[in-house]
Amino acid sequence: MIYVFIQLKLMLINSNMERKSGLRWGITSGAHDASIAVVQDERILFAAHAERSSRKKNDPLLNTTVFEQVMQWGKPQNIIWYENHWKKRLRQLYAGQYSTAFWKPSPIDQLMDIDPDERVFWSDVEMMPTEKIHSIDHHLSHAAAGYYTSPYTDAAVLVIDSIGEWETLTIWEGRDRKLKRKFSQRYPHSVGLWYSAMTQRIGLKPNEDEYILMGWAALGDPERFADRIQADFFEDFTAEPNIRFKHNLHRGCRWWAPELNTPQDYADIAAGTQLVYERVFEKLVQASLSMVQSKNLVIMGGCALNCVANSIAHKYYNNVWIMPNPGDAGSSIGCVAAYRKDFLEWTGPYLGYNIKGAYPTNKLLAELKTTRMAGCANGRAEYGPRALGNRTLFADPRGADVQDLVNTVKKRQAFRPFAPVIMEEYAQDYFDGCVGPYMQYTSICKYPDQFPAIAHYDNTSRVQTVNAQQHPELYQLLKRWHKDTGCPMLLNTSLNIKGEPMVDTEEDAQRWHNKYGVKVFTKDEE
Repeated sequence: MIYVFIQLKLMLINSNMERKSGLRWGITSGAHDASIAVVQDERILFAAHAERSSRKKNDPLLNTTVFEQVMQWGKPQNIIWYENHWKKRLRQLYAGQYSTAFWKPSPIDQLMDIDPDERVFWSDVEMMPTEKIHSIDHHLSHAAAGYYTSPYTDAAVLVIDSIGEWETLTIWEGRDRKLKRKFSQRYPHSVGLWYSAMTQRIGLKPNEDEYILMGWAALGDPERFADRIQADFFEDFTAEPNIRFKHNLHRGCRWWAPELNTPQDYADIAAGTQLVYERVFEKLVQASLSMVQSKNLVIMGGCALNCVANSIAHKYYNNVWIMPNPGDAGSSIGCVAAYRKDFLEWTGPYLGYNIKGAYPTNKLLAELKTTRMAGCANGRAEYGPRALGNRTLFADPRGADVQDLVNTVKKRQAFRPFAPVIMEEYAQDYFDGCVGPYMQYTSICKYPDQFPAIAHYDNTSRVQTVNAQQHPELYQLLKRWHKDTGCPMLLNTSLNIKGEPMVDTEEDAQRWHNKYGVKVFTKDEE
């Protein structure tokens, strides 16, 4: 009996060791914003969005180019899928999405269809047996992406999104390298679906333009419609964490309040929606605190991109971590972390395609002093929706006309704000509130008249801080800019235009320069 016990124990140890070692690919595909990650043991070697190489915004499918990039690390031991497609098909049947449930390609079929003529992927990797392809539940992938990249061994993990297979909201306990689900809310009750439905209601694109609603809210009166929105959509607002809805909002809510159709109505609806979301978010943060005994909080899921609300978490927690890619695309790392059941080495979000060469500090400084605007495409591309210095359009934040100048280039709505990137040690001199290295919170700009290009209508800014360890080249750029101008910050926005992915390669950078007339530098002369 003792011998059998020892053998079973050894088998379990070997199984755990096998899960934690080896080369693995994590994949998100088939819904929106497909991505792929390469993980060797605990090291993240590569992670990228499919849209960057296909040049199709929020591309739901992978492509040959991104697979050619990951193949440089060789054949994977396993492929991990970010959700369980069988559970998802059951929910789609329940929701009446019959064509999707019956005819949507399986994970293997999606991989096979990447290059149906040449079979580039499979000819190089060889056909993997099905037991080498694993699925992780959608919300577990989110939770793992946050917890296993965080600096905390104990944490509450709050996941809010539109929908996974069935789950729409989960709270987890992360402790001693393990994740335990403490609460789950299921479809059709979904905070994320409601926020997307309200995005659609004011004429924006759901699952893409939610951040525009968040920015538009600053122009509206939040008190005008907040209580009406809460009463019309929510069943019981007091029994947290059960956030239940009166309607299934999977197909939107164009039917709601059709008499409200002026630009000011839309701004006020946006403001009311944002205020109600903040009320919901605060209740969920409080619920997380009561369910998990920890002063560390991890926030994940697409709703974690709501930087206006995120600051609320700091009222209740000593430490808050939001992985820089908290939506579905970030689950290409999350599903591998969930499979391994252990922490990954998080060195930063610069994980994508690499444009080699010295960071173009000299060229950027010269162009900024001459034209006040310059593009930078250098080093490894950011993994996540926000440019953080490597695929960035920089501008001088001080001019009264700079915001209009940059918005004209990027073809965005005039009310859209821009973010500042600032040397970490100067952040509290210019901003009051939460700041961090990944643009995840808003704070109050103390001098909006001096820096109108990075202060929103409500005088808030989504601040990115930089120190010499996080990004030494960007820090040196800011340090030299500060020495020459007395200003320790620059405007930082993504190097793209509305509706297009960020620049990825040297060729993309050259095309962008040729088309929009703004110089984009890929390296300094060496």
